[in-house]
Amino acid sequence: MALSIVFMGTPQFAVPTLEALAADDSFDVLAVVTQPDRPFGRKRQLKASPVKEAASKLGLPVLQPEKISGSDEMAKIIELAPDFIVTAAFGQFLPEKLLHAAKYGAVNAHASLLPKYRGGAPVHYAIMNGDQETGVSLMYMVKKMDAGDVLAVVKVPITKDDNVGTMFTKLGQAAVHLVTDNLPKIAKGELKGTAQNPDDVIFSPNIARDQQILHFDRETAQEIDWHIRGLYPTHPAHAVAAGQTVKFIKVAPLQEKTDAKPGVITQKDKKHLHLAAADGSQLAVLEIQPAGKAAMPIAAFLNGAGQHLAAGDAWIDLGEADA
Repeated sequence: MALSIVFMGTPQFAVPTLEALAADDSFDVLAVVTQPDRPFGRKRQLKASPVKEAASKLGLPVLQPEKISGSDEMAKIIELAPDFIVTAAFGQFLPEKLLHAAKYGAVNAHASLLPKYRGGAPVHYAIMNGDQETGVSLMYMVKKMDAGDVLAVVKVPITKDDNVGTMFTKLGQAAVHLVTDNLPKIAKGELKGTAQNPDDVIFSPNIARDQQILHFDRETAQEIDWHIRGLYPTHPAHAVAAGQTVKFIKVAPLQEKTDAKPGVITQKDKKHLHLAAADGSQLAVLEIQPAGKAAMPIAAFLNGAGQHLAAGDAWIDLGEADA
């Protein structure tokens, strides 16, 4: 007999798991719960979440509570009495009454190796901190954020070319088998959770605006690379360059050291722009987005607005970066 599921998720990360559950005869997805449509783009037109779009294509009932606690949608979920509530980046805390509404419990696929990176931005912090791997943890949901017993994990390497976008794609795929393989084991009593060690807990709160600022005088080239990749494309990192805000899309740390001060151009030709960073390090700028422009390879910038730049110029305005 198929295990009945109420699935709760919002971003693209959750879509592969939803699609896998819907396609597998071992499961019966009774309803999909996601965030309400939100204004998007310059015209502020309402846009459905990726999970809603996927659920609609699959012909699954969709519930969109503005706030799940005490809502009609919550009452509907309790009435459905599913075997499992499965969440993946839903975006709201679930009331305790709802956590106990499923026969075998509420489980969450969280994009980190718990207890590391509890919270709303686990992938961002893993990359920004220079971790070489992250993963997805399947855990029981409890009232405290991401604190439930861990049922299973899958590890995923972080390469030097990965950013938040590529890692979410990889982790979304990794979550599929983590969920579909282990739900039947939980239902049969074959899989028990393991308590998280409170001494190892690291939090990853949502990204604040000031975290998007690059500090060439405090961060080495490698740290700037981690910083940029750990925010792109959801919260692009930026600095003030010659009075203009420039978003940095992609850089590459260089091995060669420099005596130049941070923010100074150490090399420039038609295709290359190198900048000094902290501790004598330097990096190659590969892709940027100048204010009011689309993202572009550095060669396009240097053959246009950046033609006047020269080695020795203090391009990054360190004093204004904190503004």
